[in-house]
Amino acid sequence: MARGKLRVYLGAAPGVGKTFAMLNEGRRRASRGTDVVVGFVETHGRRLTAAQIAELEVVPRRHIEYRGADFEEMDVDGVLARKPHVVLVDELAHTNVPGSKNPKRWQDVEELLDAGIDVISTVNIQHLESVNDVVERITGVVQRETVPDEMVRRAEQVELVDMTPEALRRRMAHGNIYPSERVDAALANYFRPGNLAALRELALLWVADRVDETLQQYMVDHGITAAWETRERVVVAVTGAPGGEHLIRRAARMATRTRGDLLGVHVRGGEGLAGPPPGLLDRHRELLEELGGSYHEVAASEPAKGLIDFARAEHATQLVLGASGRSWLNELLHGSVINKVIRGAGDIDIHVISTKAEGEERQRPSAPRLPIGLSRSRQLTGWLMALVGLPLLTLILTQVRSTISLPGALMIYLLFVVVVATVGGFIPAMAAAIAATLLANWYFTPPLHTFTIDDTVNVIALIVFIGVAAIVSTLVTQSGRRSLEAARARGEAATLVQLAGALLTEDDPLPSIMGQLLASFDNLQSLTILRRSGERAWRVVESTGEPIAHSPEQATDTVELDADDMLAIIGPDLTADERRVLHGFTAQLAVALESRELRAEASAATALAQADALRTALLRAVSHDLRTPLASIKAASTTLLADDVELSADAVHQLQKTIDEEADRLNELVTNLLGMSRLQAGVLQPATTDIGVDEVVSRAVAGLGDRGRDVVVDVPDDLPRVHADPALLERAVANVIDNALAWSPDDQPVRVQAGAAGGEVHVRVVDRGAGIPRDQRERVFQPFQRLGDRSSGAGVGLGLAVARGFVEAMGGTLEIDDTPGGGTTMVFTFAVAP
Repeated sequence: MARGKLRVYLGAAPGVGKTFAMLNEGRRRASRGTDVVVGFVETHGRRLTAAQIAELEVVPRRHIEYRGADFEEMDVDGVLARKPHVVLVDELAHTNVPGSKNPKRWQDVEELLDAGIDVISTVNIQHLESVNDVVERITGVVQRETVPDEMVRRAEQVELVDMTPEALRRRMAHGNIYPSERVDAALANYFRPGNLAALRELALLWVADRVDETLQQYMVDHGITAAWETRERVVVAVTGAPGGEHLIRRAARMATRTRGDLLGVHVRGGEGLAGPPPGLLDRHRELLEELGGSYHEVAASEPAKGLIDFARAEHATQLVLGASGRSWLNELLHGSVINKVIRGAGDIDIHVISTKAEGEERQRPSAPRLPIGLSRSRQLTGWLMALVGLPLLTLILTQVRSTISLPGALMIYLLFVVVVATVGGFIPAMAAAIAATLLANWYFTPPLHTFTIDDTVNVIALIVFIGVAAIVSTLVTQSGRRSLEAARARGEAATLVQLAGALLTEDDPLPSIMGQLLASFDNLQSLTILRRSGERAWRVVESTGEPIAHSPEQATDTVELDADDMLAIIGPDLTADERRVLHGFTAQLAVALESRELRAEASAATALAQADALRTALLRAVSHDLRTPLASIKAASTTLLADDVELSADAVHQLQKTIDEEADRLNELVTNLLGMSRLQAGVLQPATTDIGVDEVVSRAVAGLGDRGRDVVVDVPDDLPRVHADPALLERAVANVIDNALAWSPDDQPVRVQAGAAGGEVHVRVVDRGAGIPRDQRERVFQPFQRLGDRSSGAGVGLGLAVARGFVEAMGGTLEIDDTPGGGTTMVFTFAVAP
């Protein structure tokens, strides 16, 4: 069964006429014989809208009772049973009353579409999920009802019902949207002209974006590659070269004048990390984004092809290039990128802009980057082979001269030249080829032992030999260089991956990055990061290798990381290629350095926040939690000491008991505060020994006094002993039991159980309280946390934090589990003592 089609009327605000347009479309289709029904339409008391329903069939609504009130919703099953060809469903983002078939109306619509029924619906721009937050910032109103953008984007048609803010406000003032008592408030708030203009623009942009998506899909489906100038798209080539800022600004002005999109693209060739200086390229990218453009990078061996392919993929209409700063000889040898782009651009307009901005001096072109050559040792080996091997080969060939002709000798010489080219490169090979030509002429070309050649065919053979030797030597040498470049690129990529991994995985990646960087350049002795600490003073931030440069003057080379930091290098001078690669790594060093500083600041801020929390808690304890028991003790003692008050024996005993209980409570609060301060200061040193759990639990319960009278203890005395500090463990168990007593109902006693399994001893403190939600369980172990107000008089919220801190300091764990039937179970776990 084919899926139904969805048509959506989109509006910028309530009252623009979406429902009216939907009903009008329904009537138009019904007049042509289409089976149309009204699934749900909300007229909001608007007379003209209600009149549009007219003779259209309306599916009866479903009545749902919720919280004592009767609500009406669309009867999805009724529509499915009726099975019309088209159904009209208003307010796509509506939330259904609990008890409906689906939580959202758009889910009802999905069900109708799946059943093969066409749906016509309405929605306002503020209900689309992707712009919900933008609408909230514009209007200050939070929209609770939203519909996924994908639902609307999948519609066969999306039609914008547009109305100017002025016309919409007039409709509101005439009472055509809201009742008269709501008009003034609406005009002064949601329906302000600025709000309506912004919502209208948002709706227009959303629809335009969808139209653009539809157009691009149409072009893909029909294989259309030419740029259709429905919307200007200006692509600017970002190279990271001087003068690039002027080029980007010119491109931005072009895009602004045509209200088009600005895209910047940087084409990375096969040079690995040895690209443009990262600082300049980063500044160009930031400028592009500041001017409203988007930055892209593509990899291509041919820059011209990479630019054209990107421009066509983005359906660009204009391509902006900077004028080349290369010499005519360089362009003659390597070709012009601009000319290649112009020839291959087709219908894309090409703009070539001078990159020499006003007040900006063009830098002298740098020396051409030479290709990677063979090592000096291999070149020397090639020369040695040519000088020694060629005479030896000639000596051998002259011994068999009677059996070998000139072509055969030339083929053997050519093989030797290829071997020399493979080992030593082009120059030794060409020298060997010239020498081999002269030797072949002298020893194998009649007349022998003279450079005179009688036969024209032999002249041609020697000339062809020289040409073939030159071509083969060039190809072999280029192949070797390409292999070396590929190996270098692989090495650079592997190093960059290691650096990136260090940035992501290590707490302080700076030493690791410095070490890897030094290892990447075998000839360097040391690397040092220096930070300016005065006008002419520097201090060492990080270093690797020896000797350490304590100032830029002691270094053989320096690279600036930022305004205050510098990388000092000690070692031989770097080649141009090595310097380019080094610039590729300095950005990673700067990030690692900034990461270290941010981590130090975060650590200091965390320590300060913890100290702040402790100080706040102490002040709160002194002002309330400590003062409360002190006030009780003071009142009881004052009453006992009063001469003008006659007290019975029971009253005296009760006052004495109050003093005793409040003193115990005060002692417990002070003990927990001191314990937490020791934990946070890191000075807690448990005095561990082998102890019995039953003894510790008994003392902990006894220490609670009358509060521990109803605690049920089920701890066998034959449990294995554990290795712990008796005093700390007793304090931890007492805190947990005290917390359980505070939350457990009076008629449900707290139980303490213990057992051994799997080499561990488990102590469980079980209560029948309200329990702790899973997402709050870690929070209860944080200092100064009290969930709820029930135990507000029991302390400053340190009991469980101190308990876990003490237990973990002794090598145990304290976790929370659910009590079967409701409640919380705190589980202590310790390994059995050996």
